[in-house]
Amino acid sequence: MNISKRSLLLVAAFVWTLASGILIIRGYNWVYLHSDCQSARLMVAILFGVIFYRILFTRISSKHIARIRNLETDHPFFLSFFDARGYLMMAGMITLGIVLRNLDMVNKDLLYTFYIGMGVPLMISALRFYNAWAVYTRVQ
Repeated sequence: MNISKRSLLLVAAFVWTLASGILIIRGYNWVYLHSDCQSARLMVAILFGVIFYRILFTRISSKHIARIRNLETDHPFFLSFFDARGYLMMAGMITLGIVLRNLDMVNKDLLYTFYIGMGVPLMISALRFYNAWAVYTRVQ
């Protein structure tokens, strides 16, 4: 199924929102129900997330937005919001999260605080995709 580039930006925004929501909700539920110092953990996670966004995710989300805008076709395939490298990175991050969660390799308090910290830059990036969708104009 092919869609407009503008719609592809919206699909990307939904995917980034879904990923961030899963991480933030999973992390928050653990921290809220099982951790000491919930407020401190949440503040550290949010601070880490904002810093991580500024260091890495600003560039990543900008690159994906520019790539979508510069696609050669006006109606790309609806899953082309990532390139092959993006899909490999996403699969690797999901796999790493599952492995760390199930093998008890990392303290759960730290792991779930990190989940929140990773969800924050994903959510901010999703907001950038929503903004790119909202201001998108087709270049003639």
